[in-house]
Amino acid sequence: MHVVANLTALESDGIIDSEASKVMRRRSRETMVMLGINVILCGGILAATAGLIFWLASAMSVAITGIVFLIAGLYVLINGKDAYRMFGNAASLIGTGMLVGGAGLELVDKYPDAAGFIMVGLGGVVALGFGYLSRRYKSRIGFVSGAAFLMGITLHLAGLYFALDHIGVSGSTVSLVHLYAAIIIALAGWFVDVRLVTALAIVPFAQVLDTSTSYFHAAYVFRSPESTLSILQMIPIVLGGYLLAYRMNDRSARHSRILATMAFIVANLCALVGSLWGDVVGSHVWGPLRREFDDWEAWQEASDAFKEMAFIISADIYSIVWALALVALVFVAAHRNNRALFNTALTFGGIHAYTQLFESFADEPLAWVIGGLGAIPLAWGLWRANQWFTTKDDLAVQNTA
Repeated sequence: MHVVANLTALESDGIIDSEASKVMRRRSRETMVMLGINVILCGGILAATAGLIFWLASAMSVAITGIVFLIAGLYVLINGKDAYRMFGNAASLIGTGMLVGGAGLELVDKYPDAAGFIMVGLGGVVALGFGYLSRRYKSRIGFVSGAAFLMGITLHLAGLYFALDHIGVSGSTVSLVHLYAAIIIALAGWFVDVRLVTALAIVPFAQVLDTSTSYFHAAYVFRSPESTLSILQMIPIVLGGYLLAYRMNDRSARHSRILATMAFIVANLCALVGSLWGDVVGSHVWGPLRREFDDWEAWQEASDAFKEMAFIISADIYSIVWALALVALVFVAAHRNNRALFNTALTFGGIHAYTQLFESFADEPLAWVIGGLGAIPLAWGLWRANQWFTTKDDLAVQNTA
């Protein structure tokens, strides 16, 4: 488990010696450097692959160039020195990406009616084939085969979504596909042991209830039409992810925690929406939808009738409950030494305070006074609770000894 520790203080207290401190600092630095290198490498591979596909703009040219890159890369990986493996990996992945990506684009362009179904099958075959190779020959081509496995998964899911869109499927079927995509992405991330991929699983999972984002000039927008239901949707992932992480091996626990953290972030974003607008629970799930009505007034009347029977949470209630939940989570995360949960809760605590300051209490200084004074005994209570937990843990250690 990764922890935050003051190595200088540990060394001065005699808990670790200077040599151990140097090793820890060196390994920490190496981990950060390799992370940066891999981000740059993967970004360059993706950019070069996409650029070559669109620049060549010919199925035959893309295929030939992709094969050349792939053969050259595999040759370097098999026969080259370790110092040049990065170039072999890059060339192999660019070649594979051109073949897979080029095939997908050619199918969509020339055979749109069948493209989606072909991509689903072809992507599955690519994923299974390279998944086998990544396990069989992990020592030599593990990075390339793992990345190609992810390309196959991407082609499979892209084909599935393209097919649904092309034949005009909507409603609950799309939600089930989102759930399927989330499961597949999470499993793929675990299989190749890349937490970034696992984290992406939260995107289709959130879209099950139409939680999404959009962009227009100089603004990114987070949309949550069902903030309460989306929060309830995320809670099992958060709790289950962190609880399972304590019972898994380190490899699986890392993926469980990152997925739980992403679900916690989405839940907080949904709470932010609720704290600003409130929520008519279920209005976009089983309430009247605008697209079902030709007349705007008829839709408005149906919406008003639904609201009279629906469970409504006001923005003020949302704001208070969210603030209390964040305070509790900051304390729990600190006590459990969960940095991801702690940092996320603190970040959204700042966002919540900033938003409410200008949205609700900009012209009410008395509210600032009440909130500020109320935070003091709350902090004291948390401090006392922490003392109690610490004493209890120390007694448990003594009894065990």
